[in-house]
Amino acid sequence: MSDALLHLSRQIEDLLVARNIRGMQSLQAALSPGYLLRAATLLNDNPGTVLIGTGFPVTDTFETDGPVGAVALYNALLTLGYKPVLVCGEPLFSALSSDYQCIRIRDNELPEARRETRQLLEQYAPSLVISIERPGLSADGRYYNMRSEDISDRCACYDYFLIDSQCPTIAIGDGGNEIGMGKVLDAVKSLNIVPAVTSCDELVVADVSNWAAYGILALLGKLRGVDLLEGIQPEQILTYLSKRGSVDGVTRENTLTEDSLCFSAGVELIEQIRDVWRSAP
Repeated sequence: MSDALLHLSRQIEDLLVARNIRGMQSLQAALSPGYLLRAATLLNDNPGTVLIGTGFPVTDTFETDGPVGAVALYNALLTLGYKPVLVCGEPLFSALSSDYQCIRIRDNELPEARRETRQLLEQYAPSLVISIERPGLSADGRYYNMRSEDISDRCACYDYFLIDSQCPTIAIGDGGNEIGMGKVLDAVKSLNIVPAVTSCDELVVADVSNWAAYGILALLGKLRGVDLLEGIQPEQILTYLSKRGSVDGVTRENTLTEDSLCFSAGVELIEQIRDVWRSAP
């Protein structure tokens, strides 16, 4: 890990939590610096089939935060010759499956989830597993949203893809109730949330989970010598999702926003990341 790459990683890590909307700076402090670069290195070193789990249920549909970043990751990995596969429950599966390679996992079937997950892991033999804004199991074996409401009956279980996989795992979250937060459980307990306990190899935190995907791709692009952020258009992806029924996870409205922030905030962040990316050796 070169000093220049580590410095770039830390710069972008700070950008991702600059707003500190839901206390992610306290979780950042619990992580060893350089986690973006470590996550990107895992991706760089493990080409092949990459499973990308996303989709957080809100009311009877899915929220915008998570799928935008998942699609950005999917498209970038596809250009690099990887075989990305999106893993999600309904209705997100039906929204995406005509345009993306997808695996459907079933809502409210936790007793069967581990067996089914092991079958899928054996079938797909992934080189890497990613979770971006997926609900994580709490200590009581249930799923909770940011309002501490039990949403287990509307959740598909993705936790075992990280727990039982034989490959490296990366998780992304922005609140404390997502898969991966078990890595910094003591820090998460200080937040006003029912914490998720499922851990991962590398955890990336951000003010908006979608934005963490941009940070990982920036570092992966630096390792590959290519700008992987150049073609990402958050407004376009959000429009695609909105037409298929997405809602903002905070306002619960069908708008081109992420956690109540206009898509322009994501565009602005991408440009900030690209600015420091271009100035790095």
